[in-house]
Amino acid sequence: MNPVYLVAARRTPVAPVNGAFKTLEVSDLAVPVIQALMTDTGLNPGQIDQLILGNALYGGGNPARLVALAAGLPESVPALTLDTQCCSGLDALRLGAQAIASGQADAILAGGVESTSRRALRAHRPINRDAAPEYYERPAFTPWPDRDPDMADSAARLAHEHGIGLDPQNTWAIDSHAKALAARERVSHECVPLAGLSADAATRPLSERLANRTPKVAEWQGAAINVAGTALQADAAAVCLLVSEAMLARMPAGTRAMRWVADVSGGGPADSPPWAIVPVVQRLFERNGLNADHFHRIELMEAYAVQAIVNAHQLGLPLDKLNQGGGALARGHPIGASGAILAVRAYHEMASAPKGSLALAAIAAAGGLASAVVLEA
Repeated sequence: MNPVYLVAARRTPVAPVNGAFKTLEVSDLAVPVIQALMTDTGLNPGQIDQLILGNALYGGGNPARLVALAAGLPESVPALTLDTQCCSGLDALRLGAQAIASGQADAILAGGVESTSRRALRAHRPINRDAAPEYYERPAFTPWPDRDPDMADSAARLAHEHGIGLDPQNTWAIDSHAKALAARERVSHECVPLAGLSADAATRPLSERLANRTPKVAEWQGAAINVAGTALQADAAAVCLLVSEAMLARMPAGTRAMRWVADVSGGGPADSPPWAIVPVVQRLFERNGLNADHFHRIELMEAYAVQAIVNAHQLGLPLDKLNQGGGALARGHPIGASGAILAVRAYHEMASAPKGSLALAAIAAAGGLASAVVLEA
């Protein structure tokens, strides 16, 4: 297989739903990021072989093609949209890396975009002509009605199964915000300012008192999760540039490249998405002779504080290497973009890492799926 390198990574700030980006469509979010990548690397649009974007809420069509055309990529450049829910952005990167590794491409833009604020209204078509459409907020994630809990209910069940109360969840959320605030200056370098926003809008000083006052969003047999321990619905775009060794050789001297070491996707119990990361990352470790102590930085999705607590404990992840610029609890969760944001964060967090150091990015998704990648400085 041919070597693959991640040579540039950018994103918008993350804005809570109906916030600073509430009028922006997916192309409005993604185009400035792609243009920034072109400027960062000196590549021209004609050198791009494909654009691959994850998206979960747009409602059909091929938003990646809209983005490609709006960004000025040649009409000859193919564009692909994929939907694996929360894994979409990271899976787009995985698919791009596989295309380069197999010799089918030299330069691919890959990532994710989500405009939760402008998402489509979804409805089931009525069977009878005189009936009203049946609107719904989310599709089914499994074929079994009795094993298809809402994500929040699944997280609350995880809290019950592992005996994790609100206090440790609040502590995790408080720490995520504190790390994000402390890292705001260095995180700003990866963000493309947009609509008057230059930093993640949800990041704030979160006290124990304030966390305790946030309402519960789900309960399961006495266990609960609250707003403080739940990543906000959000809007954002994140895109990375992946290149072959041949393309890297033609890029300007000093281009910082991270080698794509390994990736994996897999599944766990379909009705327990927060648990899926554990067996998938364990498989990644086993296949590549790795363990948690091999990593200089780890970007773990924080859809829920309880999820991150359980995942980190079960995988033995060292907390001093984990989400050092804050996690999704301090940013928000733009579903189709969140996995790509983890890759962007890993790329920039590793800017001063010793050569040969490794970074891990991992995320779970509805339906009990998970994806993870390993990058080397």
